[in-house]
Amino acid sequence: MQGTIARVCMVVAAAILNHPLLFPHENTTLPEQDEDLVARMREHEEMLEMEHARLAKELAQLDSELEETSSDQGFSWYFWSAVSFVIFLAIEMCRADIAEDEIRPVEDEDVISETVSVPPRMMDKNALRNFCDKCAYTSSHENWKVREFVEGFADDLLESLRSMCDREVDMEVGDFIGVGSMFESWKVCQPLMCDLLVPFTPPDPHSFQYHLWCSSSSDIPPDMQCSGTIKVTMFGENEEACLCGSANLGEDVLCLLHNKNKVVKVNRSPDELLCSSGTHFLAKDQIMRWFQIAVTKAWAGISHKYDFEVTFRSLDAAGALKIRFRSGKVIVLNLIPVVQLEDTNAYFVSYFPSDHNSFPDPYWPLSLAVCERNLLKYLAKRLPQNSCHLHCLQVATFLHRKQLSLTGESALTSYHFKTAMVHLLLSTKTSAWGTASLEHRLQDVFSFLQKSLQEKRLYHALIGNRKVPRDIRVPERFRKAEPINLFRSLVLRRKLYAATVRHFQEMLRNAPVLIEEYTPYLSNGC
Repeated sequence: MQGTIARVCMVVAAAILNHPLLFPHENTTLPEQDEDLVARMREHEEMLEMEHARLAKELAQLDSELEETSSDQGFSWYFWSAVSFVIFLAIEMCRADIAEDEIRPVEDEDVISETVSVPPRMMDKNALRNFCDKCAYTSSHENWKVREFVEGFADDLLESLRSMCDREVDMEVGDFIGVGSMFESWKVCQPLMCDLLVPFTPPDPHSFQYHLWCSSSSDIPPDMQCSGTIKVTMFGENEEACLCGSANLGEDVLCLLHNKNKVVKVNRSPDELLCSSGTHFLAKDQIMRWFQIAVTKAWAGISHKYDFEVTFRSLDAAGALKIRFRSGKVIVLNLIPVVQLEDTNAYFVSYFPSDHNSFPDPYWPLSLAVCERNLLKYLAKRLPQNSCHLHCLQVATFLHRKQLSLTGESALTSYHFKTAMVHLLLSTKTSAWGTASLEHRLQDVFSFLQKSLQEKRLYHALIGNRKVPRDIRVPERFRKAEPINLFRSLVLRRKLYAATVRHFQEMLRNAPVLIEEYTPYLSNGC
């Protein structure tokens, strides 16, 4: 009797454990809305119920005839238990096969697992050397002429702009500063583009106060890293017992405390000071509107002196100019209004020519482009003669630019390749950057960027990096700040991340073909 009960318990337990509704969320990869799968599971459930009912009926018969046919029924129970076990095992295997056949949603790990590893020999060494020779020729024989022309034209244009501005009301424009690939000697592709930072300051007696994301009392949102706000204030407005900056005391009243030689100016409204509506924080859109009008007037005053056409490339970028000569040659000139952070080489920029993800007002992105230019000059003096670091950057950005025309949108920019190379320059021996090591260093750049994409983490080359030499004069507050992840946007934007990974994969695959195909045309521009 005990053996019979034990066998019955085993069958019932097996039926319960294999019931498809016992763990409804056990396999999270099964889609709950698959009608075909649900129907099949119901058929399995009905079959189990029928089997369980039949076994229960046989159990009742066994209770009445136990003494007469105990040995025969015992064999029958063992037989049916074995049959039930085989049926349940078949059901489980069927369920497992169905689950494996279902399509899972694409995860980041799936994208990464397909990432193409950088091959040991990515392209023919002779083809690579030929490409770099053409690049060097173009840079040395054409780019310096373009820089010389742009600097002379920008000087003339800004001088005309200053002459048309009202110094009592308008912002005061300073001298430009050349930054970017053209002024760092790694520009390779057409059109020839020059980026010039144009600092400006407020009219007297106003001044700027800066609030950075890395300040201890900062209220800037986390997604606005590497940015700050600029507040327009009156000189001495926080000092007690002085009304010179906040009241109209008349034309003949002088303030002996602050400036004994100038007549006190009347306080102006935020709109007059190009601030955001209802605040005293400087607004980028207001500045760009003012700057575009000023540049238009300035060009109208000197256009008779030049034999070429100047147009605005974009209404969203105030100083994005296109210079077209009669020969058809085009030069792109980006005059970028900026605010200098105190007396440092850091600048708040109104827009980035190559970045479409601008911060909303009143937040201004911070640029250390001048420090980066100085760092490359500093390192070039310590690298071997005819070092390959600029050639690495030329090849990488050339491949990236050509691949963009094939695969479309990507989060990668030339600045990311430059950042990867700067990290490698600061972490490897200078002797490793000889001209004969071009192929290996190029592979290092791609490997570094591939790992950064895999981890969705590429830190800013200067902010929070203690390896940067102090001779570069990176402000101490930025040297000690937390590192800035340039790939932060890829963490949440999964579609953009997948597109960026595919872009990088295809770029590596197409590298040999692109190098060999475009090398003959580099001397004429690409």
